[in-house]
Amino acid sequence: MTEPSVLLQTEKINKSFGHVKVLYDVDFSVGTNEIVALVGDNGAGKSTLIKIITGVHKASSGEIIYKGKIITMHSVKQSRKLGIETVYQERALADLQTMWRNMFAGREITDALGFLKIRQQKQETENLLRSHIGFTSKAITVDSEVLQLSGGEKQGIAIGRALYFNADLIILDEPTMGLSLSETKKLLDFVLEIKAQGKSVIFISHNIYHVYSVSDRFVILDRGRIAGQFLKNEITQDELIEKMIHLNKTGKLL
Repeated sequence: MTEPSVLLQTEKINKSFGHVKVLYDVDFSVGTNEIVALVGDNGAGKSTLIKIITGVHKASSGEIIYKGKIITMHSVKQSRKLGIETVYQERALADLQTMWRNMFAGREITDALGFLKIRQQKQETENLLRSHIGFTSKAITVDSEVLQLSGGEKQGIAIGRALYFNADLIILDEPTMGLSLSETKKLLDFVLEIKAQGKSVIFISHNIYHVYSVSDRFVILDRGRIAGQFLKNEITQDELIEKMIHLNKTGKLL
């Protein structure tokens, strides 16, 4: 299987919580400018693997290699400094705050004395919304409260934030959950925009219909183990679904 140059790689990642082992020798990679769908049933270990990659959890054993260097991920803050951003479901945003405040939450632009540079933050948010995320409605401004936005628009804000802070790897954790059909379509367009800007994506989902159209490669995680992986030109959507159903029932990949 030919892959693009490797951006992120995990080698023999194991994770246990007490006496319960949830990941077994997981070898996983993401290429430069590649969209990788990390799929599997609930409880497969997808979120645990991502939390190890982003510093929420520490692996029991194994290595993380990012941009060719072995790293020890200690915190989410460290992963962000390395250029890894995670976009969670819409609840990650502060609904009662404005869009510009959400965009810079925790990473505000300040002057030498520590005062907020509000005008610059609003302008940066405006540029991002119109130029990169594709917000066209005049009713939505940088001063709009996030509460007024649809689920898909909220995800757009979160993705825009990741792009602004120049992440090379953006992790989308079940981003389509709870979205309508039209909002899901918009979210998938956002994913393609990430790739168009030369970035990489890990798209976590148990919904094959949502990930198949935008992903370059599919990695199936099952019961804490990598069960298989396929390039898009190696497998159809129906074949992938059939394999996952069989895997769920039998514990074996077709």
